Amino acid sequence: MAALRRLITGNPKPSSLIPPSLLICRRGIASKLFVGGLSFYTNEKGLVDAFSQYGQVMEAKIVTDRVTDKSKGFGFVTFASEDEAETAMTEMNGKALNGRVIFVDYAKPTQNLGGGMPIARGPPEPAAKNE
Repeated sequence: MAALRRLITGNPKPSSLIPPSLLICRRGIASKLFVGGLSFYTNEKGLVDAFSQYGQVMEAKIVTDRVTDKSKGFGFVTFASEDEAETAMTEMNGKALNGRVIFVDYAKPTQNLGGGMPIARGPPEPAAKNE
């Protein structure tokens, strides 16, 4: 971990208040774009084709429903550099793709909302009897 901290921050001492994992996450997120308003017929290859004219697309992912495996109408495109991502965002935001106007913005880091098992709260309270 100390070696990774030196590589990222250039600081040999662990005095930095920002953990290196957060720095890696922040650097990676700057080149990842959120693409909303996609047609349900747009596939990942179509997304790559549309965005590759603005730079090297590292990954294109369309979010699908777990049960039906159909598109949810949004996805993510990751570029090799932040400059390419910024150019693609300004050029593609508000443009039509497969008959739908798409909205492009920087992707936000995922937040752990607790996920997993729900919190057990016990049985419901008995209803009060009206006399």
